[in-house]
Amino acid sequence: MSNLKRTALFNAHGKHGGKIIDFSGWELPVQYEGITPEHEATRNKAGLFDVSHMGEVEVKGKDAFKFVQNLVTNDVSALEDNQVLYTFMCYEDGGVVDDLLVYRFNEEHFFLVINASNVDKDFDWMKKNSDGYDIDVVNISEALSQLAIQGPHAQEILQKLTDTDLTEIKFFYCKRNVNVAGASCLVSRTGYTGEDGFEIYLDHDNAEMVWEKLMEEGKDLGLRPVGLGARDTLRFEATLPLYGNELTKDITPLEAGLGFFVKLDTDDFIGKEALVKQKAEGLKRKIVGFEMLDKGIPRHGYEVWADGKEIGFVTTGYAAPTVKKNIGFAMVPIEYSKLGTPIEIKVRKRILKAQVVSKRFYTKNYKK
Repeated sequence: MSNLKRTALFNAHGKHGGKIIDFSGWELPVQYEGITPEHEATRNKAGLFDVSHMGEVEVKGKDAFKFVQNLVTNDVSALEDNQVLYTFMCYEDGGVVDDLLVYRFNEEHFFLVINASNVDKDFDWMKKNSDGYDIDVVNISEALSQLAIQGPHAQEILQKLTDTDLTEIKFFYCKRNVNVAGASCLVSRTGYTGEDGFEIYLDHDNAEMVWEKLMEEGKDLGLRPVGLGARDTLRFEATLPLYGNELTKDITPLEAGLGFFVKLDTDDFIGKEALVKQKAEGLKRKIVGFEMLDKGIPRHGYEVWADGKEIGFVTTGYAAPTVKKNIGFAMVPIEYSKLGTPIEIKVRKRILKAQVVSKRFYTKNYKK
C-alpha cells in the first residue's frame, strides 16, 4: 500500500488494532475489534472515527454567497453565521456531482466538506463554475485532520477536554477556535450515524494527541474506535445516503428520495431546470427500502427482480446490527415502489423473496 495516502492518525490505528484497507486511495481502518461491536458501541455509548480523508474547500470573497447559492441545490440564504447545511452539487442534467456540507462563517466566507473519493472532481467542478465571481476557491483538504465522536456519551466525553460549553453548539451549527486539549479546533454538530455527536477539524500535528486524549477520557464511558465498516452500517440504518451508492452522476436527488434538500422555488442553481422538469413529469424510478423475507443478505449491486424479470438494483444492503433484519435500499421503477410491494433479490444465484418497506429503519437520536 506504499502509494496510498495516510492520515495523521495512521499510527494510532495500528496501536488500537485497526485492520487497514485501501479506501479511495487512503490507508484507513475498516474495523478494529469488529463491525458489530463498533456499531453497537456507537449506538449505545460512543464511537471515535478518523474522517481525515474527507475533503475541505474554502470559498472567500465578495461573491462567496452568490457562488455557493448557484453551486448547490439547497437554500444557502437560510443560513445564519456558523450554521451548517446538507446539500448537493448537481450536473446540468440533474445527476449528482457530490453531496456535501456547507458551513457559513459569514457572507464572504464558506467552508465546504466533500467526499474523499470526489475531492479532485469536485474542486475542478467548483473552479469551472467560478468564472465571473469575485472569489477565491481553495482546496485545503491536505491541511486538515478531522475526527468525529458519535453516540449518547459523545458530548460528555468531549466536554472533558474543552472549556467551551458544548450545549451551545446546536444541531447543524459549528463553533470556531474551540480549545480541545490545547489544540485550536473547528467543532460542529452534524454526524453521519443517526446519533448525537461532533466533528473536530484541526491541524495534523495535534490530531493524534486529541485522538488519544478522547480515548483516555472515554475509556470508562465505553468509547471505542470505529472503522469504515461500522460507519457504513450506522449511516445506512439511519437512512443517510452514500455517494456512489444512493447518489451518482446517473441518480438525481429526487430519485434518491432526497427532494427535501432541493429547493426548486429559490434562486437558479446548476441542474435546477432538469430537476424542475423531472418533478413536473413525475419520477420514473426511485430508491426504496426493502426487507428480506427469505434468508439471505443483500449487497450493493445485486439485481432486483419482479414478475419474472430484472427491474432494478440494490444500492446498499446489510444484515443491520441494531434492527436485526436483512434490509437494503434499491432502485426500482416507480410502479414497484409502493410499501408492501413484493420484489425479489438475486443473492448470488438464488432468487429470494423480499418486500418494499419504509426506509426509516432506525429512529435518529440527534440533539435538537
